[in-house]
Amino acid sequence: METELKKYQQLVDKIPLLKKEIAKVIVGQDEVLDEVIITLLAGGHCLLEGVPGLAKTLMVQTISKVMELSFKRIQFTPDLMPGDILGTEVLEEDHSTGKKFFQFTQGPIFANMVLADEINRTPPKTQAALLEAMQEKMVTYGGKNYKLPDPFLIIATQNPIEQSGTYPLPEAQLDRFLLYIKLGYPNENEELEVLQRTTGTYKASPEKILNSEEIRELQKLTREVHLDSALLNYITRLIRATRLENTTVPEVKNYVEWGAGTRAGQALVLCAKARAIVKGRYSVIPEDIEHLIFPVLRHRISLHFRAEAEQLDADFVIGKILAQTPVHAK
Repeated sequence: METELKKYQQLVDKIPLLKKEIAKVIVGQDEVLDEVIITLLAGGHCLLEGVPGLAKTLMVQTISKVMELSFKRIQFTPDLMPGDILGTEVLEEDHSTGKKFFQFTQGPIFANMVLADEINRTPPKTQAALLEAMQEKMVTYGGKNYKLPDPFLIIATQNPIEQSGTYPLPEAQLDRFLLYIKLGYPNENEELEVLQRTTGTYKASPEKILNSEEIRELQKLTREVHLDSALLNYITRLIRATRLENTTVPEVKNYVEWGAGTRAGQALVLCAKARAIVKGRYSVIPEDIEHLIFPVLRHRISLHFRAEAEQLDADFVIGKILAQTPVHAK
């Protein structure tokens, strides 16, 4: 038992080193990096939203390098077909017998970390193929199942400022993303550092810190993190407060059309446990829940047109739910 605890501690101690190596390439965005790592430890997938030019691709590529994971990038376009992502069968010939046969050629989804760039630019049929693979962690083609690599993480990006000619993800499909992460602009000092680094001779060489086996061990450890029954009750009350039939929060009654499902509670529990690991703890504290409720819920509640008319977003409503739901039940 002591040996196992020591092994886990050594793995947890690698997470700050991991972030230090990523920082050689990516300036700032600490919270976003934490949330991507949390998604991986919790075994889910995330949606990353940010305007162009914020190094989303470079960030994901760098994370895959320091974790020694295979990486593929898929640029989503209106003419992209499911086979372009999943793979297809190619007619081959056995040179010894002359017989012809179909051989499945794996698509770019067969990687540990897949960047689905601008997922809202491709039609629903192709989006659905990707989302099925996310859920099942396998691809079915020609009646055969092909298992995807483990660990497996899809980071889908979308551009919030250009919506013409796009196919917004339906709410039911958005729910399959563990976290909806918003990538903001860097502050002045960070932006200055980016300009200095990228327009001179600076060349970063981040080292590999973790590997696939160690990530699987951390994923296993994440589920073993302690969550007090009072905090589990707190999460349940937060999720139920998003629903019109259960809530006492005026902003939910005024602005929410429908609230989050049970999957949101599962996501918040797992992500809170993963954040505890990222912060070097083996027990969840209220701060973990309060930090993660926004990326967990912002794509899982649907707002009434009244909210749009008043220029209010999901984060506004979530903030009100958080403020009016005490940690300990009365």
